[in-house]
Amino acid sequence: MKHDSSIAELAAVLREQVARLRPGDRLPSSRELMRTHGVSPVTVSRALGQLAAEGRVVTRPGSGTFVAHSSASAVATVDVSWQTVALGDRVVDEHGLASLLAQPPDGVIPLTGGYANPALRPAKELAAAAGRAVRRAEAWSMPPLPGLPELRRWFAAEAGGDVTASDVLVVGGGQAALNHAFRALAAPGTPVLVETPTYPGALAAARAAGLRVAGVPIDRDGVRPELLAEAFAVTGARVFFCQPTLHNPTGAVLSRERREQVLAVARAAGAFVIEDDYARYLTAAPVPPPLVALDAHGTVVHTNSLSKILAPSVRVAGVVARGPAAHRLRAAQLVESFFVARPLQETVVEFTGSPAWRRHLAAMAAHIATRRDALAAALTARMPEAEIHLVPPGGLHLWLHLPPQVDDLALAESARQAGVLVSPGRIYYPAEPPGPRLRVTHIAATHLPELAEGVDRLATVLRAQAKTV
Repeated sequence: MKHDSSIAELAAVLREQVARLRPGDRLPSSRELMRTHGVSPVTVSRALGQLAAEGRVVTRPGSGTFVAHSSASAVATVDVSWQTVALGDRVVDEHGLASLLAQPPDGVIPLTGGYANPALRPAKELAAAAGRAVRRAEAWSMPPLPGLPELRRWFAAEAGGDVTASDVLVVGGGQAALNHAFRALAAPGTPVLVETPTYPGALAAARAAGLRVAGVPIDRDGVRPELLAEAFAVTGARVFFCQPTLHNPTGAVLSRERREQVLAVARAAGAFVIEDDYARYLTAAPVPPPLVALDAHGTVVHTNSLSKILAPSVRVAGVVARGPAAHRLRAAQLVESFFVARPLQETVVEFTGSPAWRRHLAAMAAHIATRRDALAAALTARMPEAEIHLVPPGGLHLWLHLPPQVDDLALAESARQAGVLVSPGRIYYPAEPPGPRLRVTHIAATHLPELAEGVDRLATVLRAQAKTV
């Protein structure tokens, strides 16, 4: 065997030998391989190293080299095609959510996502609250199944109206709340109404529950009550999902008058309203009370989550419901996950009961206003082709109407290649969108200069695509 190719040739020979052996079988010793193939100890060592790197063999010092139990060849021959039949045609589509949760690579500017840049989170204060919480011995015992009484009281007070602690169920975050609500309130195969556009996580949760999603158009002031009434009549739906405060993605805020109209329409249809109050703390501007505070009939199932205002891993939310719906929601949580980990609940009680909570709310409101205005100004100056739907009184996003010839999916992909992440509007619609849209986020960028650089990159890509169409 020639020295200049001996390593590659010996590795090829050993691959064939491994393919004929069973997992756990021992290969010839290094001395035997040297003698059989006329090669040096270095050649044997490097050839075996290649096979080990490929996962085909494992070397045990003092014992020898053995065929790996999870060798690449064994993995490649596994046939899982039978699962296609066993799983059936139900699909859980995570792509919209996965794109929103993906971490940007180095050098890529995030103008998407739903969580604040780490520098804006109250990490030290949360750590201090967690330290105080877990030092208590009872923090590691099982909590009451609906949640800690003091946390339920806090969520009830935040909801307002005549909501009491007994109406509140503590669940593992806003997305879990939506999953519980859709599964509890509607049977598989039945229709559910959503605003259009709407939060992709709600679409994914509803479809994963086997529900048929139908959209109700919104304008700059939120959902249109007359079209909601028509949609209930046409579809026979008994559930409507909405975000009345700082709607995602448009930023619309439903007025007090429209909130009362929505409740009246749902009441007349004998339907539930799932109110996602995710943005309650993302503005310092006065906003109308939650729908649940205006509800006297058990129509509203209200969710209030904390991960947007605090940190992604604060997976704690309060769900307000009354009557049989409340019982079914609690049963669903018990069956699916028992309860939310007590140390996390205790941490939230500690933090929201401390002065740090109000200080953080004020600081975030200031950051949001500054970043929103900076993003709006940059878009107006550098991307006049993209019309801003509205400048909301808070929240995390701006919703853009693109020129009609632009493909929003292609634009988002080109932007990613140019080093900026944005969300194509198509993922926010349950059916065909009325035109190309884009959601851009101001809160995930590190600082204002990075925000401006992200808009510059996006503007360059938009102009290039518009020219090629």
